[in-house]
Amino acid sequence: MKPIATALITSAALLLLATGCQSGGKSESAQKSAAAKGNADANGVVTTASGLRYKMLTSGPAGGKSPTLTDSVTVHYRGTLTNGSVFDSSYDRGQPATFGVNQVIPGWTEALQLMKPGDVFALYIPSYLGYGPQSMGTIPANSDLVFQVQLIQVNGAP
Repeated sequence: MKPIATALITSAALLLLATGCQSGGKSESAQKSAAAKGNADANGVVTTASGLRYKMLTSGPAGGKSPTLTDSVTVHYRGTLTNGSVFDSSYDRGQPATFGVNQVIPGWTEALQLMKPGDVFALYIPSYLGYGPQSMGTIPANSDLVFQVQLIQVNGAP
């Protein structure tokens, strides 16, 4: 049942990101905060200058510190293609992943620096912020990617 719920959440986030349907639910201050980081639409989907699109699904505790480019982080994530097919999931493995903020695709590097521990973001990463013209495992070349990412902890510089 848990994989089905995760798939439904990911699909719903993709639908919101891709279509921009109105869902409301964000406070005015949260929308202003998101707008300060990028171009937030009425649904709270923010588009950054690079073209990364994200939506905060869950906000972590106040006062959390965002990671910097040189930090290491621990995350849970689920990655899908825009058709919904899953290509990787730490949730499915039952083990979060730890890596350097600067050791991942550019879309992740940018998004992680906007998050704080406890945050869960839906990310829509255009291919040029992902793997670009190269295929990677089951990910075809020039694929836009969709992730649900939960920042568990900032570990500091490796």
